[in-house]
Parts: sequence; structure tokens; C-alpha cells
Amino acid sequence: MFSWLARLVSACLRPVRRYARMNKGDDEDSDGASTSGDALVWCKDLEKHSCGEFSFAVVQANEVIEDHSQVETGSDGVFVGVYDGHGGVEASRFVNDHLFHHFIRIAQENGSISEDIIRNAVSATEEGFLTLVRRSFGIKPLIAAMGSCCLVGVIWKGTLYIANLGDSRAVIGSTGGDSKKIVAEQLTKEHNASREEIRRELRNLHPEDSQIVMMKHGTWRVKGIIQVSRSIGDAYLKRPEFSFDPSFPRFHLPDPIRRAVLSAEPSICSRALQPNDKFVIFASDGLWEHMTNQEAAEIVHKGPRNGSARRLLQAALTEAARKREMRYKDMQKVEKGIRRFFHDDITVVVIFIDHELQKKNVNVPDKSVKGFIDTVGTSRFSSFQEMQ
Repeated sequence: MFSWLARLVSACLRPVRRYARMNKGDDEDSDGASTSGDALVWCKDLEKHSCGEFSFAVVQANEVIEDHSQVETGSDGVFVGVYDGHGGVEASRFVNDHLFHHFIRIAQENGSISEDIIRNAVSATEEGFLTLVRRSFGIKPLIAAMGSCCLVGVIWKGTLYIANLGDSRAVIGSTGGDSKKIVAEQLTKEHNASREEIRRELRNLHPEDSQIVMMKHGTWRVKGIIQVSRSIGDAYLKRPEFSFDPSFPRFHLPDPIRRAVLSAEPSICSRALQPNDKFVIFASDGLWEHMTNQEAAEIVHKGPRNGSARRLLQAALTEAARKREMRYKDMQKVEKGIRRFFHDDITVVVIFIDHELQKKNVNVPDKSVKGFIDTVGTSRFSSFQEMQ
């Protein structure tokens, strides 16, 4: 039996236009459906980067997609960005347009890549977006309520750097010792008020505010409004001058903030890649709502590289449909906007690591691939070749 929501949605099913060409021959799920029948799915099944290959897939759920993403490749490195927007598209789009350019500029100025380089690039992006909010607030006040999670990965000269704001996730798949079994390890810390660790952190940072975290609509939220505790944007929760009056009840705070309650400080880690490290999965939280780290790693490990990100999407979407007591092939008929009742926008990037390529001078073109966009541009990664 369908749930009441599934019955409501199924009553207004109608065709939707296709966003991208899908490859034929997709693996099918148990109800005979595959992502090739889903007009809201975009993918790049397999492309090259400096030390391996990558697979990239996105599915839209919102009326206007709020997930933005990119993969930037060059002969010496690869850059991955997953930006899960909320409240609108402006913040995630801004990050997609500016973060990598700040990263390149700051790395060139310093002649190297490090955790601090990534941190400073995130900070410059945050300041740039807040400047945009300040200029636009008078005519478009809701821009102050727009924000974005931000997950960044960089592989450079055998080192993996990860930076995260919000609740997207990076998971590395490694083989355990002599075993061929894959082991999943989460590399990111999720800044979400649903986690006791984050609620404790917020209460320690704001001891004077008894309502810094509140349970609302069955979910812990910062100030009873937002789940993530770190983001780019969300200016109304960072700067008092962007506070909303009661005419915006969704974002109005009875007691205006005196200082920022959200942070734009990323959690950053780095590790030298080891021979048993096989791939890294970067994904927005919409994927992880429907599978565990280990389940995702096994899907990638057990299948061919080609289409691996798409298969992760397919598994997540099949599970999302099952939770609504329907089949994925029926959910494919649900149009964008209404589709959000079933699942979130989801972005998945799988970066495969071929260690033997790290010591070779592999000819990989500078390429910029933006998620959900069918154009491929030229990256600026060639400028890294001058760095030590």
C-alpha cells in the first residue's frame, strides 16, 4: 500500500523533460528500473584525473537544484567540491563559481598546497558571499537566509586533503591488509545538531543562550531553525545587521543575535595516501540518508568503475522509493519539486586512486566538470606545475 504522500504524488504524475543523455545498459534494480529512465539524473560515468579515474552523478529533487559541484583535473592533482545549498541556490552557486579560483590564487601566492591554503580559500569565499549579501539585502533580503554546506577534497603529490563545513561526507575505501575486503573509513566530521557532540559544542560556545539548540519538528536545530552548525552564508545567523523582522516568520528570531551562532570554520584533515587506499566517495547528505559508509564502499568495490557514482545514486533512490512503499521506476515519473518529498538533491563523486600513476608523468588535460551541467571547460590546474 502506498503511504498517503505517495498516493498524493502518484495522482499528479506527468512526464518531465530529460536533463541529460543517459548511457544505455545501466544495471537495473529489482523492480526493473535504472537511472537511465530517470529524467532528473545527470552523470559522467568515467573520466581521467592525474592518479586515476573519477565517476560523477547528480540527481535533482528540488524545483531548482540546490546541489552544485565540480571536479577540476590537471597533470599533478585533482580538486573535488560538493556544495549542498539550503534556503535557495545563490550560496551553493557562488561557492561553485569562486572557491576553486580562491584556492588556485592563494596556492600560487604561497607556492604550495596545505591545510591552511584550503582554509584560507574557504574564508575568502565566505567573505565574498557575505559581501554579496550586504549589497543585495535591501532589494533581496532572503539572500541572507541562503547558505551552503561545503565539502572539498584535493589530491596533490600523494597527499589527500579534506575540508568540510556542514553534513556532506567523504568516505575512503581501503583494503584491509592482505584481505581483498573493502573497509570504509569516514574522513569528515558532520556539523549537524542531530549529533550530541555538536549540541555540546554549541552549548559550550554559547553558555548564555539556553535556546542555542532546540528540538523542533522532531529534529534538533540551531536556534530551532537550521540543522547544520557550520556553513558558507546563512548571514542572518552570523551578522546582527542581517536579522529578519517578524514579516519573515520562518527566519525571525525573537531575541536578535549579538554574535554569530553559525561558523564558517571548516574541519580539515590530511593524510598521505597508502597503497591499500582504493577510492574516495564524496557525497552530499542526501546519499547518506539511505545507506551506510560500508554499504556505499561495497557498491563501489564490487562493481566496475564505469558508472560507479550512478550505481550509488540508483541504490539510494531505490531505497528512498521503498521507504515510501513504491517502486523506483514509479518514482521516476514524479516531477522536480514534488520529488523533494521522496529524497533530497544528491551529488556523488567517486575518485579512484591508481598509485602507480602518482610516480609517472601522466598526460591529463586540465578539465573543469560542473555537476548537472553538460559543458566541460578548461581548469586552471596547469598553474600548479610550477609549485614544489
